[in-house]
Amino acid sequence: MPSVIDPRPLLGEPVSLDLLNTRWTAGDEVRDLLTGPGGLTVWLEANGLAGRCPDDAAALEAALAAREALAVAVRDPGAPSPAALDGLNAVLAHGRVRRFVGPDGRPAEEVETDFPAWRAPWIAVDDYLGLLAADPPRIRACAHDRCILHFFDTSQNRRRRWCSMAVCGNRAKASRHHARTKEPRPE
Repeated sequence: MPSVIDPRPLLGEPVSLDLLNTRWTAGDEVRDLLTGPGGLTVWLEANGLAGRCPDDAAALEAALAAREALAVAVRDPGAPSPAALDGLNAVLAHGRVRRFVGPDGRPAEEVETDFPAWRAPWIAVDDYLGLLAADPPRIRACAHDRCILHFFDTSQNRRRRWCSMAVCGNRAKASRHHARTKEPRPE
């Protein structure tokens, strides 16, 4: 159970998109979990990384760099720009996966980073590579014009449009309804 309640409107996305979603809109205001006290702690706890990854100023700086790299990359996940590639590769250069045989004789792996602060950001960017390998078109931005959240569309028909039907989907429906009822009716 997290020690602080996570204020973000969209939870449960893959760790890469969850890092990206630490910025969201509330009305006309952009909120940022990582600028508030304890925000990194909340994000680490939400992704099962608390205790495994540091929660200090260096880790926050690394997380912000990874979030920016992801923000550039999601603009066009099917054809990343050179800036997106540079940003992602800069984060990935800080670590690797070490494979080994565990004490039980089974294959195991562990993330190793050059500095502990890069562990969580590296995990997030590595997760993004997994989403790209799985199906890049399923990485989507919410269709609401004022929403900046992203999600991985796991719907069977690949037609999910909203980060949340209850929030952004309803806003769009209400906006369409308002536009229809505002139009003058012919007499």
